[in-house]
Amino acid sequence: MRLYEKHILPRLTHLAMGQDQLLPYRRRAASGLHGRVLEIGIGSGLNLALYPEAVRQIIGVDPSPELLSRAAQTSHGLMPAAEMIEGVAEALPLEDRSVDCVVATWALCSVSEPEKALAEIRRVLKPDGIFRFVEHGLAPEARVRRWQRWLTPAWKRCAGNCHLDRPTNALVEKSGFRIERLYTGYATGPRPFVFMYEGQARLY
Repeated sequence: MRLYEKHILPRLTHLAMGQDQLLPYRRRAASGLHGRVLEIGIGSGLNLALYPEAVRQIIGVDPSPELLSRAAQTSHGLMPAAEMIEGVAEALPLEDRSVDCVVATWALCSVSEPEKALAEIRRVLKPDGIFRFVEHGLAPEARVRRWQRWLTPAWKRCAGNCHLDRPTNALVEKSGFRIERLYTGYATGPRPFVFMYEGQARLY
């Protein structure tokens, strides 16, 4: 299993997350951000080239050293400056109220404790900061939900703890955020895997 997680899963993750249909979601997540930005689950750095000039620093956190190595290579020659940190969203190595914006694109589905990760995002975000998220998760139709719940135990074992059935908007709201914008709908692909939540939230 360690061989799979170290050598195969990072490559599969990079390929899956690099799909062309996901690029518009990434562009919208990065647009209009500013200042010091924290990206949760930065992976191989697919968002790095999309941040606007108003962003002066990017801090990327990810538990995979293999994906962080790819992200560091991607960041070479790009502005703004980027710092890669190996770690988990449930224990961010950052000071309280120290970032202007937090971005999570297809990351909250795979953290071990989403409520704890969101509490950490609250802690490090400035009072007037922005939290942008794009996630796949629990679908509205009962039939699709049944498939999601049936598939998740096996899927998370081969897909880096990815859960298909997390209700992203409810998790965000229960963690003390006010959702300002939220768009939901299916991307292209098998329905249990592609119900998307795309939103912006702020602290209450």
